[in-house]
Amino acid sequence: MTDHTTSVSARRGALLATGVALLCTILIWWSRPLVMSPDLLPDQGAAWYFWKLPDPTLWSRITAWGGYLLHQFFIWGLIFYAQHQALSYTKHLKPINVLALFGTLGFVVLHWFQTAFWYDGLAQDVSVFSSQGSVILLLVMVLVMENNRRGLFWGKKIPMLNEPGRVFRRYHGYVFAWATIYTFWFHPMENTSGHLIGFFYTFLILIQGALMFTTMHVNKYWKVIMEVMVLFHGTLVAFMLGQEAWPMFMFGFAGMFIITQMHGLNLKDWQKWAFLALYLGGIVAVYSERGFAHLNEVIRIPMIEYLLALLLAGVTWLIMKMVARLQKPTPSSTAVRT
Repeated sequence: MTDHTTSVSARRGALLATGVALLCTILIWWSRPLVMSPDLLPDQGAAWYFWKLPDPTLWSRITAWGGYLLHQFFIWGLIFYAQHQALSYTKHLKPINVLALFGTLGFVVLHWFQTAFWYDGLAQDVSVFSSQGSVILLLVMVLVMENNRRGLFWGKKIPMLNEPGRVFRRYHGYVFAWATIYTFWFHPMENTSGHLIGFFYTFLILIQGALMFTTMHVNKYWKVIMEVMVLFHGTLVAFMLGQEAWPMFMFGFAGMFIITQMHGLNLKDWQKWAFLALYLGGIVAVYSERGFAHLNEVIRIPMIEYLLALLLAGVTWLIMKMVARLQKPTPSSTAVRT
């Protein structure tokens, strides 16, 4: 594979892949009667993952972890190859993008068969919070990476995030691939509303990764869709599960759009103020009935994400300084060489 391109534009490839992702989501819903239906244990609270076998087998573990590792190293291998070929960004799909897209589709099919015959995902052996944490890490890294382009607070750029952001832009593909693929294999392919919405969102992020080194991969509108999708996913899942705190997800992630994400879209000032007015109006409408005593829910998600972004950037900056100091030649070693 070289830097040659195909006749398919990256934009068209993204649209076709999104259509296939939607079709796969529908097929997961439709084919549920073909998937084994084990007797699951009763729900045991927030730290309990309901959809896992009461008595896992050796093969349920081998197939889940084996599928995950094959998928993980396949994508990592493509990222490594692409970076070391010094590929340029093009408007058309490269052979490596086509391979990544079809390979991703192949692993979606593999995961369906694995669920149908053995059911269990990675959730059997790891905490439910690890899956949630991987997605949070992805979102927080995006905040740091995009700071140099759109800023962090109402277009205001934070200089201390520039160097960590540069490192994240170089290596984020490996972290994002891990976060997405780990989450993908964490869940069995159930057809609950939460699973279906989650799988479709995961498919979109996998598509985003497969579009590496194309202009679509860095398209500002496509990228913000990937971020804003968590708003719909989190809100709909919480609402469908009957959780009273669904406004926390809706206004929390919508707040991220207002404070940070919309400022990378080249919107006019009046458009930004219009979005802010709609956001504040929605808060007043919901919490006038819910009770303004719950208003602190609105700031929980933004506060967590921004604090984590600053913490992650700070830790990365310290590691960079330590590595630079270790690599810096000492006066004694310089004297020996001279």
